[in-house]
Amino acid sequence: MTPTSADSGPRAARQAGFTLLEILLVLSIIGLAGALLVPRLGGLDSRGFSVEVREAAGLLNHARRDAIVSGNPATVGFVPEIEDRTFDYQPPVFSAGVFEARDIELHFEDSAGAREPVLEPLEITFFPEGGSTGGALLLLRGDRGAAIAVDPVTGRLDTDYDAEIER
Repeated sequence: MTPTSADSGPRAARQAGFTLLEILLVLSIIGLAGALLVPRLGGLDSRGFSVEVREAAGLLNHARRDAIVSGNPATVGFVPEIEDRTFDYQPPVFSAGVFEARDIELHFEDSAGAREPVLEPLEITFFPEGGSTGGALLLLRGDRGAAIAVDPVTGRLDTDYDAEIER
């Protein structure tokens, strides 16, 4: 007679731990997920900056349309963020919105080419006939820069998200 025991047979292959192959497979999946996720997390600041630039351009476009349709001037206010200083900015009657710069450095270049940092609230106004006060709004965060140029005659916007802007 052959000895039989509870430890022999197909069910005896059950183990109490993981094999080396299983551990390596799990580690490689974690490594692959990390390699895909880390670059995306690094770009969050860049995407956040682009969102801020689109918000500013959107406010300006809205003001331009509002001025033409309503027949009244429309103004967008840009309020800078400056350490130890807050502004009690009251938008004008025909305001189309206010852009509050958070962690963004603002500069303004007028139609004559003179450029200065925005240290006080700045207003860009659009008129019913389509014109505007004009100039270019420069937004800077870290090594990123963007420029929103406003044509003084037509009021049209030209946005450059990857502008090379010197500080």
